Amino acid sequence: MGYRVTVDTGGTFTDVVIAADDGRLAVGKSLTTPDRIFDGMRAAIDVTADDLGLSLSDVLTATDILIYGTTRATNAIVEKNIAKTALLVTEGFPNILLLREGGKEDAFDFTAEYPEPYIAQQNTFEVPERIDAEGGVVNPIDLVAARCIIERMGTRGFEAIAVCLLWSIANPDHELAVAGLIDELLPDIPYTLSHRLLPVVREYRRASATAIDASLKPLMRAHLREMEADLRTAGYQGEVLVSTSVGGCMNVGELAEHPIHSVRSGPAMAPVAGRYYANAEGMGDDVIICDTGGTTFDVSLVRGGNVKYTRETWIGGRWRGHILGISAVDVRSIGAGGGSIAWIDPGGLLQIGPHSAGAEPGPACYGRGGQEPTVTDAAAVLGYIDPDFFLGGRMALDLSAAALALGRVAAALGLSIEAAAYAVNNLAGELMIKAIQEITVAEGFDPRESVIVAGGGAAGLNIMPIARELDCARVILPQTASVLSACGMQFADIVSEHAASRVTGSGDFDFDGVNAALQAIDGELDRFTAALGADAGVRARKSYFVEGRYRFQIWELEIPLPVGRFRSDADVAALVEAFHAIHERIYAVRDADAELECLNWKGRVTVPLDRSAGAGSAETVPAGLVPKGERWAYFGSDAVMTPVFRGRDVPSDTPIAGPAIIEEPTTTLVVYPGMSAHRSGAGNYLLDAVTP
Repeated sequence: MGYRVTVDTGGTFTDVVIAADDGRLAVGKSLTTPDRIFDGMRAAIDVTADDLGLSLSDVLTATDILIYGTTRATNAIVEKNIAKTALLVTEGFPNILLLREGGKEDAFDFTAEYPEPYIAQQNTFEVPERIDAEGGVVNPIDLVAARCIIERMGTRGFEAIAVCLLWSIANPDHELAVAGLIDELLPDIPYTLSHRLLPVVREYRRASATAIDASLKPLMRAHLREMEADLRTAGYQGEVLVSTSVGGCMNVGELAEHPIHSVRSGPAMAPVAGRYYANAEGMGDDVIICDTGGTTFDVSLVRGGNVKYTRETWIGGRWRGHILGISAVDVRSIGAGGGSIAWIDPGGLLQIGPHSAGAEPGPACYGRGGQEPTVTDAAAVLGYIDPDFFLGGRMALDLSAAALALGRVAAALGLSIEAAAYAVNNLAGELMIKAIQEITVAEGFDPRESVIVAGGGAAGLNIMPIARELDCARVILPQTASVLSACGMQFADIVSEHAASRVTGSGDFDFDGVNAALQAIDGELDRFTAALGADAGVRARKSYFVEGRYRFQIWELEIPLPVGRFRSDADVAALVEAFHAIHERIYAVRDADAELECLNWKGRVTVPLDRSAGAGSAETVPAGLVPKGERWAYFGSDAVMTPVFRGRDVPSDTPIAGPAIIEEPTTTLVVYPGMSAHRSGAGNYLLDAVTP
């Protein structure tokens, strides 16, 4: 079996993991190159290949599968760098994207401006037609008017079209008629039909997903085409897959047709790696994954061995941003990554993010022209990072530039530069703790009963005080922590989901309708696996879910189905009991007399990929624990002369008491006073931050 290469292009760094044929994972990082993504990818592969004693050409020639993850789609939405997109809706419903779901983060904040819709109202067109909730035709589609609308789109230079007609999920005929006109009149313009992309109840979510998907098609098609062409030119002949927001991957062609699945696909891979490492270290099935990148701090969960999913993924903030609507790994993100900028608000308070220095120009200490103080600059000033060993010595840091940038924050706060840097580091930690609590404590998940898996290049800088604050006694910093998402791709499978809408209640269950919906889902999943080849169908595993709620509730919970088809009242009773248990676990309430209302049904197919990669292994190290040296590091009151160890020199199962610093080529672990760490037999760091 050949190599398996995984690439995650973030806002600051491009991460690469190569699984060698002996199971060892080699990792590398390079600055992301937004203008030509392959340049940064090639540089990172070069570094990783060098660790294996190979050249770029050697690696590409011997690689069977390359899995690519990108933030391009997410960044396009945030930066509004999307295609000029038209939205077609049912006549009388032009404000779906404007009104959203009527919510507001702070109901009493009247200073916030009303957010703009994803697609401007002047680019929204009303089609004379109407389907009712049962699929009946109330008003036939006016094909003459629809033709005029589409012709007008052609004259206005639209690059993509989103079609979301009312109740097309019950009867898609009108959407299909519109598609026929687009194919005839604008054959070169990509479009998305809502009933194909997201056939679920809730009009805004379906419209938002359709608009996002259509708006990304020109950009992502061009991006993926360029990336694959560059790979082929460099000599790669193997299979190219792309990571998705459900924590799996698709082939390039499938992803180009549904680019919404690439949004937030990088962070979705972190819990896949987190679950693997928790299992490898024998630390259970409940895992909190903390991924500290250059731009954001991402938190996700594995509960009972299962990655947590949601349909509540918002880009740009809840209510004010835009919802994906599709099922995706539940990842909560805040602007507290290594490149997040520290600043003073008008009230004189220290703030961090959401703006980031990114890769260009990057933190001030990168010496690339950045002047704003960042979390990485603070770590450098505190002595946590060796300026001569950043990225394994391939990039020297400018400490004077970092101190100069933080000096402005220090002056505003009336602190020394070191004290200001420590305040920045602490505030970043507090923001991270809050994000963790929102996805755990607020949803009935006790961090004290979980293991934290920390990843990202900046994870080791403050994960230990975070764990102490959460009273979490088990913490893993994997050997591949700095490339956690790219590492997750090594353990990922091909995954696809499809949904169907069929509203029914447990009191009068629609057996025929639900089974028909599940049969339609099966057909779509079978179509997907058939495109992967005959062998995929043999290896494929299916699972089914429903989004349900107590009748008259507003929001649903996702429930795994106890059966693939419903044959009897006993099957329905098992579903109701499963919902009661999930509702009680999350909300501490069980209403045994309430009827269960089921809205949307979903199927997921998983096709395992062959892999030989293991969790890595510790290299042979000298007997005894000897620091490579020491340096001054600041821990809140005074600078302390702190021993510094190189990871390659740390024997397994040998405790290192803080204060201490452990340096790996692509990450640094800070062991704070009163805490300790040791290296496991697999080469991962197990941290003890909680005093018994």
